[in-house]
Amino acid sequence: MSDPVPNPGIDDASESIDAKAESVGGDFLLPGGKVDGEAIRRAYETAREQENDEFVAKVRFALARDLKDRLDKYLTSRIKFMSRSKLQALIDQGGAKVNGEIAKSSLKLRIGDTIELVLPPPPSGEIEPDDIPLDVLFEDEHILVLNKQSDIIVHPARMENRGTMLNALVHYFQQSKSGELSHVGEEFARPGVVHRLDRHTSGCIVFAKSDLAHWKMGAKFEQREVDKRYLALVHGWVSKHEQLIDLPLGPHPSRVRGSREKRVVRFDDLGKPSQTICRVRERYELPALLNKTVSRRYTLVELELLTGRTHQIRVHLSHLGHPIVGDDMYKGKPIHNLDGEVMLDKPALHAALLAFDHPMSDESLAFIAPVRSDVRNVLEFLRTEGNPRAHFVPGTVPMERLGLD
Repeated sequence: MSDPVPNPGIDDASESIDAKAESVGGDFLLPGGKVDGEAIRRAYETAREQENDEFVAKVRFALARDLKDRLDKYLTSRIKFMSRSKLQALIDQGGAKVNGEIAKSSLKLRIGDTIELVLPPPPSGEIEPDDIPLDVLFEDEHILVLNKQSDIIVHPARMENRGTMLNALVHYFQQSKSGELSHVGEEFARPGVVHRLDRHTSGCIVFAKSDLAHWKMGAKFEQREVDKRYLALVHGWVSKHEQLIDLPLGPHPSRVRGSREKRVVRFDDLGKPSQTICRVRERYELPALLNKTVSRRYTLVELELLTGRTHQIRVHLSHLGHPIVGDDMYKGKPIHNLDGEVMLDKPALHAALLAFDHPMSDESLAFIAPVRSDVRNVLEFLRTEGNPRAHFVPGTVPMERLGLD
C-alpha cells in the first residue's frame, strides 16, 4: 500500500474548507475534498487484476472547524456515491474511526477530530459476465422470466460485484444474442431489475429487456397487478387453514451489527402496511430427536403477497411463531432427519408462481417454478416419515406443477 497522498486540490486558505483531506492507496479526492468514486473503482479493479486481495482504499479528514455535525451526515456531504443509510451501515460495521477509535454514526464532530474511513468500491454500471447456468421459464423481446436458484443475489451490492444473477444474465445475452437488459437502473448497477428475491429464496423472477417494458412492469408491481405466490416450510402447526396476516413492517430499532438489514413488526410511524394471505397446504409430525421428548411439527404453507415489503413473508411468519425452516435471521432452525443429520439449513422459501398481463401485449401470463431439490427432498421425507395431514385450499398452486405430486 502506498503512502498517503495529499490532495493537491485543497486550498488551506479557503474559508469554505472545513477539513484537510488525504487518501491512502491512491488519489481518491476531488478538488474541495469530495471523494472520487470512479478513482476508487479503478483502484479496486487494478488490485483485483494484480490478485491483491488485501487492498483497501481509505480517506482521512482532519477537521479545521468546529462543525458539531453527526459523523454520518458529514460523510454524506463528502461521499456522493453512497447514501446516508449505506454510510451508516459501513460505520456500524466498524468502517470508520475518529481519533483512532471505532466510531458510531451519531458521533458529533469537533475541531481537531481526525476521521479515517475505509471505502468499498462503488457500484458500477458495467456488469461483468459470469458463466452461471440460468433456468429460463419464458423469454421474448421485452421480458425474461427465470427460475432463480438459491444462494445467489440478484444484483451487485456492496463488495459482491461478481456471481450475481445480473452477471449471469450479461453472459447469457452475450452467448444467446437474444437482446439485452433494459437500461433502467444502470446507474445503480441494476439494469433490468424489476423486483428482487432474497439471496436464499428460489423461484420465479422477471427481468425487463426494454425500457418501456421495464416501466410498465414496475407499474404493475406498484399497483398490485402481479399475482405472487410463495411456498414455505415453517416450524409448528399453523392452526388456521387460511388467514390474512395484516401487520405493519419497518426497520429494526437496534443499531447493533446485523440488525440493520432486519425488519420487524412496528405499530409506530415507521411501520408500513403489509399484508400476506397464508394458506395451509400440508401439516407434518416427526418423532422427537434423540434426548428430546417433544415431537417435531411442521407446516407447508402457501403465501399470497398483497404488498411487497422487504422480508415480508419471513417476518410475518416468525411474528406468528412459525419461522421458516432454516431462516436463522428470523429464528428458523435447520431440519434434521430421523438420525439427527441436517437435511436443510437454508430458508425453505420458494417463489412458486408469478402471474401478470404482458406489459406490451396484455396477454395473460402465469409462470410456475418447480421447487428446488433441497426443499423437495425435505418435503418428500416429511411425506414419508411425518404422517402428512393435507388441507388443500381451492385455487392455489397445483402440487404437480411444482414437482411435488
